Amino acid sequence: MAPNLTPLFQTLEAKFASAAFDPSRWYILAIATLTASTEPDQAHQLYTYLISKPENATPDARRAIVRRLREALVKAVSIVGVCKPIESILAISNVERDEDRDYSSTREGWQCDEANHARAMDWYAKVYRGNAEKTIGLFNAHRDFAWISREITYGLYLSDRQVLDDLDTQLVVLPGIMMQNLRLETHWHIRGTRRIGQSKERVQAIWESVQAVAKFLEIKLDRVPSVDEVEYDV
Repeated sequence: MAPNLTPLFQTLEAKFASAAFDPSRWYILAIATLTASTEPDQAHQLYTYLISKPENATPDARRAIVRRLREALVKAVSIVGVCKPIESILAISNVERDEDRDYSSTREGWQCDEANHARAMDWYAKVYRGNAEKTIGLFNAHRDFAWISREITYGLYLSDRQVLDDLDTQLVVLPGIMMQNLRLETHWHIRGTRRIGQSKERVQAIWESVQAVAKFLEIKLDRVPSVDEVEYDV
């Protein structure tokens, strides 16, 4: 039987509020962690929780929410692969009302061109700063991965700002990686979230929120570094 996730959502809301995040932020982390977890098909619980709020009573408000959730899932493809985000978006689609459906698209006409590369490398440089060349250099003997990182991960997915901003993007990337119990990349993106201007206290709130999701879903995160362990490298 699927777990009732409402208490978890309430915990995440409270954690983000205590760190003075905008109230639209917490559910980006929620969708990213659910999708990276063992429960991507429970994303509809998040959607129905959000649209039950009085401020989301209109079709316009609900379409705005689904655009943000959908873009988070598009970005999550680059972090967790395509299948889990598909599970999540179809779970949401199954409970959407006809009048709430949003038929817009963000990636039609995308080109792997110079503008894509420039946008990708600008965002990559913000996240990696002085480590940029060294990190991409890890793939010198495996250049397909360097190309994918530059043109696809950062170009097609992570640098796109049509729907989600810089912080929203890191709220997909860091939680999505951390939920997979990945030590190295979690380090990079704790550091990267600090480097885009988020305080240590706010990043700690993000870290604790991911841990709360993992604990609720009984997922072990025993390899990821703490915020304190990464701080020297910021």
